[in-house]
This record gives sequence, structure tokens and C-alpha cells, in this order.
Amino acid sequence: MRDEVGTGVGAQPAASALAGPVRGQFRFAVMIALGMSVTTLIVAWVYDLPVRDPDSVAGPTWLRLPLILLGAFLLDVLPRAAGRAWRRHEVRRLPGTVREVVHERWGLPQVSFALVGLGAWYLTYASFRNLKSFVPFVNLHLWDGALADVDRVLFFGHNPVVLTHALFGTGVAAQFFSFLYIAWIVFVPISLVVALVWSRNSAGGAWYVTAVAVDWVLGAVLYYLVPSLGPIYARPELFADLPRTDVTGLQELMMEERREVLINPFTTEAVQTIAAFASLHVGICVTMCVMAELLRLHRAVRVFLWVFLALTVPCTVYLGWHYAVDAIGGAMLGVAGVWIAGKGTRNAFRRRPLEGQLVESDDSRAARSRAA
Repeated sequence: MRDEVGTGVGAQPAASALAGPVRGQFRFAVMIALGMSVTTLIVAWVYDLPVRDPDSVAGPTWLRLPLILLGAFLLDVLPRAAGRAWRRHEVRRLPGTVREVVHERWGLPQVSFALVGLGAWYLTYASFRNLKSFVPFVNLHLWDGALADVDRVLFFGHNPVVLTHALFGTGVAAQFFSFLYIAWIVFVPISLVVALVWSRNSAGGAWYVTAVAVDWVLGAVLYYLVPSLGPIYARPELFADLPRTDVTGLQELMMEERREVLINPFTTEAVQTIAAFASLHVGICVTMCVMAELLRLHRAVRVFLWVFLALTVPCTVYLGWHYAVDAIGGAMLGVAGVWIAGKGTRNAFRRRPLEGQLVESDDSRAARSRAA
């Protein structure tokens, strides 16, 4: 008798959580990307603003994205092929082993999965960066004073920036938190590459990539509703005791780029990237942690992610990027991103949804509709 697994909405043959890619896994992500792109063009047209490639300094997108995918592909294939050839004592037959690994891991469905996922991800990201840059032209009000007041209420009259400086000191901790902040910038793209290229849990990978895209959408909405600069720009005197770090240079560069954009957005290739509420550093970290728990990733991975989140929250306040309330908003945003993406990719918001809680197939849904 065929084994079946209950889905909560129907029944479907049991399948492995590591089943290969299937069509439509990025349908919701593509819809988000197109929606964000259209919104970007409309805002740019209404307010007479240019649309920029946010990372053009690293090379044109048409060249950079294929190189990223090629590099990830080589890192996926070559170490596996080399290890397999070494274990077989057939190093001289490495080219044949490489073809073998490519045939096993990179069929047309996997190539399509990686390309569509990467394209949807980057289109959403580029639109998000442009929409973020447009904020000062659309909403002139700044909420830094109100956010600082909320922080004082949350901390019983104290400023959390002052508290974190007193707790961690203003020496080595500044260097450590600077390293942590920069590490986040590198870590998020790596996590997306893992989901798109290295992992063969395609349903989980599509859910995670879509969740990050939803985080960007929610973040952009909040940037327009509650425009703010962050403590480092609103109250720079609070950070006078901190030593100069890599983050210091980044903060200065971002303010200079903001000035260039506000003076004349058509005479600079820069985009304005300053926004405090809500913290997407915290939000995307929360998304990672929640996804790791839902997919039951290895315990070491889950512990690492929770520790990374626990350090990221005080880091953003200590360095002045965010108010404490921004972290709370970011945490809520991160959970919402996973939930919305779960709905969009038809994954149940519960642990191990890909082994024990499969989504209802189109055929079973149609059969249930006819029975009703």
C-alpha cells in the first residue's frame, strides 16, 4: 500500500525533504521581484529620480551575477570531484569525475532553480536599494526623536547606547562589533548561495530566499512609514569615545553618499542607504534562525545562528546604526517574512514541514474541490 503523509489540507505520497526542484517554487518570489520593480519605476517617475545599479562599483550586474553563480557552481563541483577521485585513487581521471558530479548535481531543473532564484533575489534586492534611496524625497519627516523617546521608556529613562557602552566598554568591543557588522554583510549573500546552489533541499531553499525577499519588502514599507537616520547620525556625540573602526569609515561614506544624492541624484551613481527603523540586520538574522528551526538544520548551525543574532542586537545599538526599538521591529519583521513566504511557497509554518507536512498538490486540491 502506498505511504501517504497528512498535510492538513489533503494527502499526498510521501517524499524526501531533499526532493529535487519542481516548477513554480519561485513563483511567489518572482511576483515580489516584479512588484518591487514596478513600484521602483513608478516612484522614480513620480518624483523624477534616477534608478541605479546599487552595486555598480563592483562591476555591471550582467557580468557580476553570472560570475557569482559560476563561482558557487565551481565550489560545489570541484571539491566533491577532487574528494571522490582521491578516495578512488583515480586522480588522473579527475576530468571524468568532474563530469560525473556535474551530471549528478546539475541537471536542467537544478540549473533553472538556481538561475530563477538568483534573478528574483537580485531584482528584489536592487529594487529595495533604490526604494530605500528614494525615501528622503518622498517622506521628509524624521522620527529619530520619537524612536529615542521609545527607547528611554523601554529602558526606564536610560539611553541604551550609553548602557551598551558602559556594559561592553569602548575599546576592544568596538573592534569586535565592527567585525561582526561587516561579517553580516558577507554572511547573508553566502547563505543565499547555500540555499540556491549548494543545498539540495530545494523547497526549503526556495522558502528561505523568498523569506529574505519578503523581509526587504516589509523593510522598505517601514522605511517610508517611519523614516529615521539612527543614533550615530542623530546624536553623534554619544559615540565620541569609540575608537575608529571599519564601521566608522562605512558610516562616514554612507552620510557622504546621502548628501550627494540629496544635492542632485542625477550627478552621482551613489544610492542613499541610511535608514534605521526597522533593523534588517536583526530581521534577516531572525529569519535565518526561524528557518533553521523549521527545517531542523544541524544543531551546530542552529546554535551558531542564535548566537549570531544575540550578538547582532546589541551590536547595532552599540555602533549607533539602530535604536533598540528598531531591533524589536526587526525581529517582528523577520518572523513575518518567514510566515508570509511560507504562505507564498505553500509551506506549513511548523517544524520539519518538508518531511512531515507536505503542501497539497494541484491534483489533490482539484479532487477535493470536486468531492465537495
